[in-house]
Amino acid sequence: MTRAPENKALIVFDLDGTLLDTSVDLVDSLNHTIATIGLVPVTYDDLTSLVGQGARVMIERAGRMQDRPVSQEELPSLVERFVDHYIANMPGHTRPYPGLVAAMDRLKADGYALAVCTNKMEGLATSLLQKLELTHYFDAVIGGDTFEYRKPDARHLTGTIERASGDVSRAVMIGDSINDIAVAKNAGVPVIAVPFGFSDVPVASLDPDAVIAHFDELTGELVESLLKGSAAKVAV
Repeated sequence: MTRAPENKALIVFDLDGTLLDTSVDLVDSLNHTIATIGLVPVTYDDLTSLVGQGARVMIERAGRMQDRPVSQEELPSLVERFVDHYIANMPGHTRPYPGLVAAMDRLKADGYALAVCTNKMEGLATSLLQKLELTHYFDAVIGGDTFEYRKPDARHLTGTIERASGDVSRAVMIGDSINDIAVAKNAGVPVIAVPFGFSDVPVASLDPDAVIAHFDELTGELVESLLKGSAAKVAV
């Protein structure tokens, strides 16, 4: 096995569309919510243009998609309805992506630390991970409401790294969308993209440092090669 150096690296995961396939439950809760304002149900095909900035933005985007803007006065009760439905049905159909648990077991055994940086509300993210019995893998779970800023703001990722007692120079981000790739680039952190999530464009077109099609490909060797390459760029 490839052992992490004494200054162990931190691997930071996005949640929805990266760690977990939450598509069915997000669509169910969103449709439950927007039905109250007369919107027709959205589908999984719509999801890639809706997710990425939390429940509030999902609802707003669904309204714009159907030419029915959601007012700021309506939003609080709609968000509350979404959250209540989502929590009541958690974990629902949500499952880790294939190979994830085995990959995290390998990485933890090799000395790597893991964390989550998501634009999902922290309480929802933490509860979902608890329901799926995955919480023990992570040194920090940081949501979109943990700080006053969120992805793609670099401080969301650097703040996650700090909360997990990591080092920005020894961290790698893994995500499925433009927000994940952008926050990593903004923070100067190498980023691995997965193509099976919720991106509305091919993730390779967003210029990540690497793309993995399955978590079987997430190895200590890959992490160390990306960190070595990033250090070389800084040195130049």
